[in-house]
Amino acid sequence: MEIETIEKEEYAERGIGQLLEIPNPPERLWMKGAFPPDGTKMLAVVGSRALSSYGQYACEEMIAGLAGYPISIVSGLALGADAVAHRAALAYGMHTIAVPGSGLNDSTIGPRTNLGLAKEIVHKGGLLLSEHEPGHMSRPTDFPSRNRIMAGLADAVLIIEAGPKSGTLITARLAADYNRDLLCIPHRIGDPHGFGGHLFIRLGAILVSEPSHILEVLGIPELKTDTTVAASMRAVP
Repeated sequence: MEIETIEKEEYAERGIGQLLEIPNPPERLWMKGAFPPDGTKMLAVVGSRALSSYGQYACEEMIAGLAGYPISIVSGLALGADAVAHRAALAYGMHTIAVPGSGLNDSTIGPRTNLGLAKEIVHKGGLLLSEHEPGHMSRPTDFPSRNRIMAGLADAVLIIEAGPKSGTLITARLAADYNRDLLCIPHRIGDPHGFGGHLFIRLGAILVSEPSHILEVLGIPELKTDTTVAASMRAVP
């Protein structure tokens, strides 16, 4: 699939007009893949690159419970929480948008270990987005800038886990600055992975412990399914 460009003037007609609400929106974006259908809510999912087993379980459980709803999972294609979120979305037949810190050429997309994941996202009807030219190799300074796009796209931002020095804290602060709903999964007392989530919950973020809490924030009515159907939806292929 070819890489296309989207000029800032086209954002609204492409369904990403919310990016124009943030300070310094990108002048253009490069894309590969397909946008979700009109009316789809966008949930940014972020967390530690060194995701704990509890964080992986929580991320997969939350996304499993959102299967079948008009939601696209937005994340950054990084190791850890990002990759788990994208893979869970694909496993449950959901649309997902990856916003890497690199350009979108196969030779430059990063991290290199997630090139296969990037290709799978496009193959299964998802989308890659970047503000960088296709041949751009990512630098450390690109990631905070990338985070502003993720937060700007999102209707809500879900924090899986974040340590005291995690880059996830940047995305959480941007969500607050952009007036996006900030959702956080709680951890055990004393667990360093829960530092960011617990901090933002104390500051007014929404505690999330089951998928219905996310649906409520996004304004999506919960479907009533029998226990057999619900169980089959939650079984990871």
